[in-house]
Amino acid sequence: MLQHLDSSTLPAGQLLVRCNNRRTTRCPACAEVYRRDTFQLITAGLRGGKGTPEHVATHPRVFATFTAPSFGPVHNRPSSGRPCRCGTHHDQEDETLGTPLNPDTYDYDAAVLWNAHVGLLWRRFSIHLRREIAKRAGLSQRHLRDHARVSFAKVAEYQKRGAVHFHAVIRLDGPGGGDTPPPAWATAELLTDAITAAASKVQVDGPTIDDRAHTFTFGRQLDVRIIRSADFNDGQELTERAVAAYIAKYATKGAETATGALDRPLKFAAELAQLDISDHARRLIRTAWTLGARKDLEHLRLRAWAHMLGFRGHFSTKSRRYSTTLGALRDARAEWRRAQAAATTPDNGPETTYVLAHWVFAGTGLSDAEAWLAASIEPAPETEGEPTYA
Repeated sequence: MLQHLDSSTLPAGQLLVRCNNRRTTRCPACAEVYRRDTFQLITAGLRGGKGTPEHVATHPRVFATFTAPSFGPVHNRPSSGRPCRCGTHHDQEDETLGTPLNPDTYDYDAAVLWNAHVGLLWRRFSIHLRREIAKRAGLSQRHLRDHARVSFAKVAEYQKRGAVHFHAVIRLDGPGGGDTPPPAWATAELLTDAITAAASKVQVDGPTIDDRAHTFTFGRQLDVRIIRSADFNDGQELTERAVAAYIAKYATKGAETATGALDRPLKFAAELAQLDISDHARRLIRTAWTLGARKDLEHLRLRAWAHMLGFRGHFSTKSRRYSTTLGALRDARAEWRRAQAAATTPDNGPETTYVLAHWVFAGTGLSDAEAWLAASIEPAPETEGEPTYA
């Protein structure tokens, strides 16, 4: 069977391929595929499927949110219903939410450095969590792996003030991961208590800036909720579907969604003056750019990640045994599409396949149709005597 594809017969005369960008602001179509894959990945680790046994739904599981510490007072909407510190009841869509009450006293250095170190803080937390679980089980940390294993999947979200925090599904399994049941002492209450203790103890020592040493810890607003419990959304049950949908939603968003920052790297600091972004986001980016020039902070690569306000980690990560992988989901989708295509291909005799891949470089620039369209929408030259408007 010999197939021939001529791109001139395709829309716009081009062969379109996926860009695989996860950001909604860059490519809504690819971001939607990424969101759905993340939803399936999280769901598989909560109730089984995609190669994960269904009995993981009976394992102790919690949904935890780890926040950032304060870097200065910001405009907010207190849950008590009281007005903000500025005396205003802000609307949910108010652009001032998350911005500092006093930008001159806001600790922009610490805010950027927090984002740069939060990935290391999570790794330290995962170590402390295993220690706390072992302590409560009466085991050493080395012997814990013979009885239980911690599995997790998390996603990073930007708060409106530009600080990263984490949403995580944390599960307690047997020694073989999701394939084995947890021991009798492993309960959701024990897991919750261990998470609370580990989060309060973990810290990361940061750099010293202008004779000030920085140390980073999680914020005081730690929220740990047992999945399938009625302490979510005004007494409604916290279900696996609700957790997976919540995490998948943030997997396609970045700093640009929460703070009005950029969704692409910055090449020159001079670009900031021309960008239509919030003043708060501009100061965070400028701070990252300035700190990135320091020799002692080169390892943080703050200039390369200034558009992400210093955060350079992966937005969604998981432990190896939590569930399936995004790669496996993509392979399964590609295989399904190949099977669908084969089902619609007529049988032309014996199954003999001759593969010939021949690509010819056609050139760069606009096609004839695109050049005509560009010329047709180009404004006509101004005639003498006609007024011009800025």
